[in-house]
Amino acid sequence: MPDQSIPQARRPDTPVAEPPSGTSGISRRALLGTAGATGLVLGAAGGAVGYAAAPAAATPLTTVGAGRAMFHGKHQPGITEGLQARGHLVAFDLVAGAGRKEAAALLRRWSATAARLMAGEPAPHEDTEVSRDAGPSSLTVTFGFGHSFFGRTGLAALRPSALDPLPDFSSDRLDKNRSDGDLWVQIGADDALVAFHALRALQKDAGSAARVRWQMNGFNRTPGATARPMTARNLMGQVDGTRNPKPAEADFEKRIFVPATGEPAWMANGSYAVVRRIRMLLDDWEKLTPAAQEQVIGRRKADGAPLSGGGETTPMDLEKTDAKGDYVVPLGAHARITRPDQNGGAAMLRRPFSFHDGIDADGTPDAGLLFICWQADPLRGFVPVQRKLDRGDALSKYIRHEASGLFAVPGGAAEGEYVGQRLLEG
Repeated sequence: MPDQSIPQARRPDTPVAEPPSGTSGISRRALLGTAGATGLVLGAAGGAVGYAAAPAAATPLTTVGAGRAMFHGKHQPGITEGLQARGHLVAFDLVAGAGRKEAAALLRRWSATAARLMAGEPAPHEDTEVSRDAGPSSLTVTFGFGHSFFGRTGLAALRPSALDPLPDFSSDRLDKNRSDGDLWVQIGADDALVAFHALRALQKDAGSAARVRWQMNGFNRTPGATARPMTARNLMGQVDGTRNPKPAEADFEKRIFVPATGEPAWMANGSYAVVRRIRMLLDDWEKLTPAAQEQVIGRRKADGAPLSGGGETTPMDLEKTDAKGDYVVPLGAHARITRPDQNGGAAMLRRPFSFHDGIDADGTPDAGLLFICWQADPLRGFVPVQRKLDRGDALSKYIRHEASGLFAVPGGAAEGEYVGQRLLEG
């Protein structure tokens, strides 16, 4: 769990993008006027969708429900947006006999469904009405291709070298049935029903072309739950993600996205997602004193500040020693090992979800982190950092990597296009 900061969630007073002009009628999820005292305004998202308009005196949507991300754009959604309260990760395998033609039809269906759901509209076919009363709730849907996808579709020649399988790590205890996959879908939203609605719609869209290989469900703190936007905490109670690269930084695009002139051409403006199910051994972790936990991480638990002093964003002083001459930030501290300047500048954008999948028979919680990181090249982003963690991270005795996947996530689809069209029809 590298020590890099997560993009802050959209503040409640951030304007919501206006829908296209020229629409008529009021959709089942359109905001009627302003959202409370914030002055947010949403126009009608489209008429004649098979649902009656809400009465004029209806209570406006809250700012959480009104949040809307855009499906069409330079990059796919779900990468640079703030953390969402709810998430689903799903991998699909194409069924026997399904190839390039069936994959193209599936991505076309999925893209159409995702665009409508992210706009707060019902699914194009047989909508379940699960989230009928909700707004878009910052829903994002992201699609990616696994290593095996290219062989199954006859496109092996176009498989990027960056998608080569990740190396084995000594901390891995991977379940092959919950790893990899031909296709990967990331769903995130600030409302659980909105996220589930998207999951169900996309699963139905898969039809006879693909079957679910594995699914994982996650969560984060709901936007607005704290008095001010804050870096997220994980299930160990630690502030998690202080040094994430930020979109405002000059080299952000270079580090996270494949350049427009990059190779292969169909991956222009895309990114690579490493997905890891990391189980936290919470019973062992919680036996440590808070001070001992801070030594493992290298940061104060209360506010995420480095043990060398200052606030959360204060640069860590790796050379500072105490009265005994020992490093204030221990050599094996997680935050020390994962610093980009300690890994040849390796950087990745972390955008994880926590998970809790119940209690094992021995009473141990099955909980931890659905680690998702984005980078222009995993061999320069994730791999060098994980190799170094594998050699000496003090946190490693309190976590276990149980599943893994690497996916090529192409750039965003333009209006009238579907995700992956340049690969499948190029």
